[in-house]
Amino acid sequence: MTVSELVGVYDADGGLLGEAAYVWGKVRGTRHCALCDITHSIVRRKGEWDRMVATLPVPVRLLHLNELDDDLVAAVAATRAPVVLAREGDGWRELVGAAELDEMVGSVTAFEAAVRARLADGGSP
Repeated sequence: MTVSELVGVYDADGGLLGEAAYVWGKVRGTRHCALCDITHSIVRRKGEWDRMVATLPVPVRLLHLNELDDDLVAAVAATRAPVVLAREGDGWRELVGAAELDEMVGSVTAFEAAVRARLADGGSP
């Protein structure tokens, strides 16, 4: 089946309180989100990320845990966040999991290579 969209799910809540809690946990060493490290520098989203996403053959959305609809909540519950999910038809499946995102150590280039390889394979991890 063809992948029509990608959704990256951060292991953090969005909004002012969610972001503040994540930053505080990161400073204390009690929180970490590998997808955050890939998409963001210390203070803002990486320009390299925005340029890369613009070249992918499918759209990419980035969401926080408290921004998910019921279908995405179920898909994330079947894996764990952070995760990149691929929409195929009416369903979602894991494209890049938490452990692999950790291995990328914040690299947009490594992320792009993994996503392009999976999309070329029909989405198989």
